[in-house]
Amino acid sequence: MQKLPLGKPYQSLDTAIPIVLRPLFRAYILGYASSAGPRLLTLFLVHLNRHRKNIDPRPDGEGYFWTSLTRYLSTFISAYFSLKLLQSRPSKTFTEDLPCETKNGIELRPTRFAGRTLDLTLFAFTRAVDCIVGELWARRKSRRQFSGRWSRVDRTISSLTDPALFATSCALIMWAFIYTPARLPSAYNKWIKSAAQVDSRLLKALRYCRYGEIKYGVETGQAHLLGDMCKDYGLPEEYGDPTKSIPFPCELVHMGAGPSCEFHAVSRFYKSFIWSASMYLPLNLALIFRNPKVSKKALTHALKSSARSSAFLSTFITLFYYGICLTRTKFGPHILGTSPHACQAIDSGYCIGTGCWMCGWSVLIETAKRREEMGLFVAPRALATLLPRRYRWKDQWIERAIFAWGTAVVFTCVGENRNGIRGVLGKVVGGVLHSGGGF
Repeated sequence: MQKLPLGKPYQSLDTAIPIVLRPLFRAYILGYASSAGPRLLTLFLVHLNRHRKNIDPRPDGEGYFWTSLTRYLSTFISAYFSLKLLQSRPSKTFTEDLPCETKNGIELRPTRFAGRTLDLTLFAFTRAVDCIVGELWARRKSRRQFSGRWSRVDRTISSLTDPALFATSCALIMWAFIYTPARLPSAYNKWIKSAAQVDSRLLKALRYCRYGEIKYGVETGQAHLLGDMCKDYGLPEEYGDPTKSIPFPCELVHMGAGPSCEFHAVSRFYKSFIWSASMYLPLNLALIFRNPKVSKKALTHALKSSARSSAFLSTFITLFYYGICLTRTKFGPHILGTSPHACQAIDSGYCIGTGCWMCGWSVLIETAKRREEMGLFVAPRALATLLPRRYRWKDQWIERAIFAWGTAVVFTCVGENRNGIRGVLGKVVGGVLHSGGGF
């Protein structure tokens, strides 16, 4: 936290720049510092390294190490101060009036919190870890293939790593969506709610079950919540009373789709597929129609890609709901029993946990390249659900160090091997760093 001085306007470098041009100016400065900084520092450190070699020559094998170290340190320093520059701008979202003790008693003073750049830091951290793990696995694969010991287990691990990353990340995101939506950006919450087509009263009831505000067999004054929902869907009102219905019938989860969990799953898939296709198909068609000459092959590819992505998303939604139903009606009662305590345990976390874990495996429908991109895309957001969105201002140096480490690892990897970073990011960073004569 940082207490802002009262009555003094915040002085910054861009006060003399028109407000309309400030975002462009900041983006230019940050981009220039991130790109040019490492190169300038690299030239300086390489010069020192060559001077040291002339004085105290070392074996040729050390040249590679010192080149990598030079590249790493130059990028680390540049990235650290680039993020510091980005964090220096004040934000109303991360400023709060807090009571402070003064000579005149308790006064409210504006206090700054950190965390505005957390998503960027987690993105750099995730890509750096992926780079390190990928490099270690590539070396292991090369050794085992050379010795003829590359097994089916190794191939399975290689093929399932990206789907497992995506499934685990989605499990954390969906868990946060149900129980701690404040840990997700509002845009994420709105999009997931729109895709899932879930009644907000059902979400509230699930949270109440988890935090003890709804208990089976106990009158807690919350029967009206699901009781009103039952009326809207044409169900008996007692279905929503935790003292009479132990557990709540799955018809509530189905939201008017009937008592059968299997029929509900099929209807969910159909509705979600139509919704997904209306989103993916126009996007893919817009991409190919940019070219005046549209080939039949390109059109077929766009249709197949739209169908595959729509099937993925609709399967994702279906598995989430069906995982909840399986735990509530099939597996849960046989494993934990049907007592009020067991039903409470199932509805307060086990059913949601099963749905969260199952839904992400729908990514297997996508191509291997798409699985890779999607896994790396959702991983930083999943990590963000485990961390506080705001923290003390004086602890920003930790985030800067992590960001600088991650950026330095990525840039160093690209400098040594242009194809060392997976996905679109690798192509973009590699093109930028190698466009000016190398890095």
